[in-house]
Amino acid sequence: MSRTTPTAGDRNAFASANPHALATILEASETRRIIAATDVFDISGIKLWAAERPVSAELQRKLLDRRLRAPLESCLVAEDGVTTLTLVQALGALLEGDSPLAPLLRPHGVQLAREAAVLPLHPVAQLLLTAAQTARPPAYDHAVKAMALAGALTNAGGGDAAQLRTAMLAGLLHDLGEMYIDPRHGEAEADRDLDFASYQQLVVHPHVGHLLIAQLTNYPGSVARAVAEHHERLDGSGYPRALGGDELSPLGRLLAVTEAALNALRSPYDQLLRASVALRVVPGEFDLGWVGRISRAAASQPPQPAAMELADIQARLTALRDVLETAEANVAAQAARATQPAHQQALALAAFLLGRLRAGWNESGMWNPRALAGGDAAEVEAVEDELYLRLRGIQRATLLRAGALPAHDAAALGALCDSLAMGSVPGA
Repeated sequence: MSRTTPTAGDRNAFASANPHALATILEASETRRIIAATDVFDISGIKLWAAERPVSAELQRKLLDRRLRAPLESCLVAEDGVTTLTLVQALGALLEGDSPLAPLLRPHGVQLAREAAVLPLHPVAQLLLTAAQTARPPAYDHAVKAMALAGALTNAGGGDAAQLRTAMLAGLLHDLGEMYIDPRHGEAEADRDLDFASYQQLVVHPHVGHLLIAQLTNYPGSVARAVAEHHERLDGSGYPRALGGDELSPLGRLLAVTEAALNALRSPYDQLLRASVALRVVPGEFDLGWVGRISRAAASQPPQPAAMELADIQARLTALRDVLETAEANVAAQAARATQPAHQQALALAAFLLGRLRAGWNESGMWNPRALAGGDAAEVEAVEDELYLRLRGIQRATLLRAGALPAHDAAALGALCDSLAMGSVPGA
């Protein structure tokens, strides 16, 4: 089966109402007029909800365990929801605010506003964006920022109006799949901050978003594909499918850079330098054409002071080196003894990801005290912090690949992963 062939489960993904998306829609309906655009029938032809009727909590009870004739999302409409005007207004607030993105976006403000005003809002996308704007404001704000950043990068790269509009649309829609996941698992400020249980849930959202756009809207296939790829990496270290190189579409590469940059800027105190470092710290992860535009914008901003003394940063780097060396040795030792295929595969992934982190360590020059002392303190601190955060990512990805293991193997792998998690905690 090819990578793009849907399974039977994929084709039935929206045959019943997702409880998390429905709960968000119902919460939004408390202050927005969300109605049934058509009658809602179950698979046997029983009418569950009449056209023109506003949705309410009663709908949740009627849909319980029911398979539907048509996806619920295609049967509802937000009459007073997100519009191109509200998108333009949100974009204007972003451009005029003190976001670290603003200096990067402002040179492209006229073009961004022009295209935002004519973005095609399919009713399903508009419904879910409205629900997010009302019930999950941080998710909606993230979507607007992704729309703007993807558009600014495309415009800076000489894209024409159609390319700019497609990039902005893909940025706006890229995280719609998160609506189908328990919001408790998306409360961390970035996917790097998630615990393993939440990561297990969140890792599927690019695939869900792809199915949503491909099956329930008429948007171009390039947009659906890019949404599926926005957490992938060129070196094969991303998720959910560990694609790499030419397997990633041009628009998917742009969304990957956009998402990673925004994830690095979740704190109101972060500067564009933080995004630049996150995109460069491990070589080969991202398309350098897009990375270069963000890095040049970061370099043009005034230097920022480091939060820690250089001696403290050096001490943490020494600890990071020790964690890396110990983890590499432990992976090699376990791999020599592992007999279960799942255990072997998890260790192979851990070895690969640690190798990528080692490449970042070597290229950064952090191992060289002279280079460290002569570097920009804020950038050194950002590199050090990003490398530590990557340890936690390796822990989660390794556990996910392993799945359920026999007790002895699970304990051995758990000890390895615990050491990575502890290593990612400052002062641990």
